[in-house]
Amino acid sequence: EAAVQVGTEDLKTLSAIYSQLGNAYFYLKEYGKALEYHKHDLTLARTIGDKIGEGKASGNLGNTLKVLGRFDEAVVCCQRHLDISQEQGDKVGEARALYNIGNVFHAKGKQQLWGCTQEPGDLLPDVRETLQRATGFYEMNLCLVKELGDRAAQGRAYGNLGNTHYLLGNFVEAIKFHRQRLSIAKEFGDKAAERRAYSNLGNALIFLGQFNTATEYYRKTLQLSRQLRDQVMEAQACYSLGNTHTLLQQYERAIDYHLKHLCIAQELADRVGEGRACWSLGNAYVSLGNHKQALHYARKHLDISKEIGDRNGELTARMNVEQLMEALGINESDLSPSSSEFEMQGARPKFTKRNSMDSVELWKYSSDKRKGYPDSQSSDERLWLDSPVDTDDITVQVPPPKLGRDPSDEDCFFDLLSKFQSSRMDDQRCHLDEPQNGDKGDDPTITTSPQTEELFDLIASSQSRRLDDQRVNVGNLPGLRITHNNLGHLVGEGDHQEPSDDFFNMLIKCQSSRIDDQRCSPPETGPHAPTVPDEDFFSLIQRVQAKRMDEQRVHLPTDDKDESTRSTSVCLP
Repeated sequence: EAAVQVGTEDLKTLSAIYSQLGNAYFYLKEYGKALEYHKHDLTLARTIGDKIGEGKASGNLGNTLKVLGRFDEAVVCCQRHLDISQEQGDKVGEARALYNIGNVFHAKGKQQLWGCTQEPGDLLPDVRETLQRATGFYEMNLCLVKELGDRAAQGRAYGNLGNTHYLLGNFVEAIKFHRQRLSIAKEFGDKAAERRAYSNLGNALIFLGQFNTATEYYRKTLQLSRQLRDQVMEAQACYSLGNTHTLLQQYERAIDYHLKHLCIAQELADRVGEGRACWSLGNAYVSLGNHKQALHYARKHLDISKEIGDRNGELTARMNVEQLMEALGINESDLSPSSSEFEMQGARPKFTKRNSMDSVELWKYSSDKRKGYPDSQSSDERLWLDSPVDTDDITVQVPPPKLGRDPSDEDCFFDLLSKFQSSRMDDQRCHLDEPQNGDKGDDPTITTSPQTEELFDLIASSQSRRLDDQRVNVGNLPGLRITHNNLGHLVGEGDHQEPSDDFFNMLIKCQSSRIDDQRCSPPETGPHAPTVPDEDFFSLIQRVQAKRMDEQRVHLPTDDKDESTRSTSVCLP
């Protein structure tokens, strides 16, 4: 920013400033400013004829558009980066572009899933096609980075392929890729990647019914999170362990982990995570027959749901509270928010009775839109600013569809660039003068020869497709000092002498050394609940567990001797 304020007449320096400013704002999640400076970088690169710089700027722009949810525009920009890299023989750039396109389709598929009730593997045709395209680009990327010998990039490709196959319901394939990702993470001593691999392996194993093995991986996730002193991921691991022990009907151990999750959520002021912890604790206490403590947490879940505006969570909690109060034979007037014996938050009561489990009905929690999809925290998806990298051993029988460079794609790309230049006015277009009376024969200034008609058609066609990015409004390039040398080049017309070929060669050489380490993790998406993993697949397990109803039913005590078969159903997360 200081450099922009000082200003420069050196176009290569200004291009580098724009690129770095765009990436810096991206890291800060100020995507509007990131988009602005990447647009400036792209405009300048195209103006000075720097193809490599144009490709990298297009890749950065695509990454930014992706996190803003503008997937179609992002694909056009990333495809432009891929085309330029292939034209220039830039294998590294090509690999990164393939990785970025895979990321765009992966993110688009996940967003499509958020609005559906499908679980992994049970997908609508358009969602499946989107995720399969992501898989295809990741596989092409993996082949290329293997050729380049880039082991780190291979690890990222394996991780993303595992996540994509997980969403497609190919859990065995997902486990294979995540194990390969785990191996490379250990090879590099990358503890964060190792932790993500363990977490993703646990998620896939849950859907294969291998709960004990999943528990082992979640414990390793917890250990690494503590080693890394990452409280957020520690809380997520505790949440996953608590739910897995619930599936194993090990309720006391589940309570231990949910209490740890609750403690961290309160410390981090994560009200959404705190509400989920209270919900889980209430269910576990019901399973152990401690209905008083279950009521305490159900009431807390209700209060938090009201506070954060979670309508579905509020309805679920209210129903649980009512059923528990009915089972205990009490009403609202019997409860005091300050003196209730249930105010034992974080304390473990002594269990004097453990009811056998006949069934706890698992209700769908429709408000939870994050249904088992690997999130940015546990995904290996990484944005390569300046253009990314990643993929696996190609085992796909049908090659993925290739993004063609048809005229519609070109139009989309140039329309996008035109939007970037929205401040450019209509004075760059030429309007053909029409005779006032509409009679060409009466106007001696109009030549009606076929050649003239053809010329007019040519002019109209050319004007309708003039590329706004071939000219620069100097006011749109902050930090640019206008000199005799660069004015003629920027305007592209007039009496100014154009720079020599040596000037262009110098710019291309400078652009070729632009930073490769401008990568960053994708931002968090969805409701902000840092201590609850976005891959909260336990809402999906409710349907998976539908067959285990009879063995999980709980009979609550009743004072009515004639109603010995009454039971209470409590929603599990």
